[in-house]
Amino acid sequence: MSRRWIVTGGSRGMGLATARIATARGDRVAVLARNIDVSGLSEAIGEEGVVLHADVSNPESVTRAVTTVVERWGGVDVLVNNAGLHRGGRAADLPLEDWQAVLDTNLSGPLYCVRAVLPHMPEGGSIVNVGAVVGFRGFPGDSAYGASKAGLAGLTRVLAMELARQKLRVNLVVPGLVLTEMVAELDDRARERLIAKIPLRRMGSEEEIAEVIWWVAGSSYMTGAVIPTDGGLMCAL
Repeated sequence: MSRRWIVTGGSRGMGLATARIATARGDRVAVLARNIDVSGLSEAIGEEGVVLHADVSNPESVTRAVTTVVERWGGVDVLVNNAGLHRGGRAADLPLEDWQAVLDTNLSGPLYCVRAVLPHMPEGGSIVNVGAVVGFRGFPGDSAYGASKAGLAGLTRVLAMELARQKLRVNLVVPGLVLTEMVAELDDRARERLIAKIPLRRMGSEEEIAEVIWWVAGSSYMTGAVIPTDGGLMCAL
């Protein structure tokens, strides 16, 4: 049976890769994003897919988008909280508006999405949050991002316990260093230094992370789990 997905931050990167895989395997996907290339997305998610402009840091925007999806499909089986914002800076120096923007997107955003989706998610539904290694290991200069992702890990575990009676599962996928547009802009030496910390000695691909998200979404006896997908990076740090 075709599942109904919502993927936030689905217009590029890991979100787009996840949307593409789910569509290719027969599911219907609604992509929520602030910046949308409709032509590229339409090809990725097919005729049955839905592309919606939404800002996950705004609860009203989230509610409008979810309502549109539910009116079209009748419910949501899988929610992937992938949308993220990164603004670097040490805790003592990071502008407070940057701190708040990161927390609003990376921590409050998933909560808003869960609240909007819950009334429309049937038994057996799955929520997959996308974390980060920095949420478990301290990286100087990543105060806001690290705090937001650590908070998301805690929220994942709490939701898993709260929603188990409704037969809903909540898990956290933790990507490591992934070849994204931002990483591709690094010079060779900087990239080599990062790769040297990874036991498998390579970066992951967006498609590899998307495959794990797909698997976790369908894993019927997993909830409250943290799944590192990082080439061994968390073990090495």
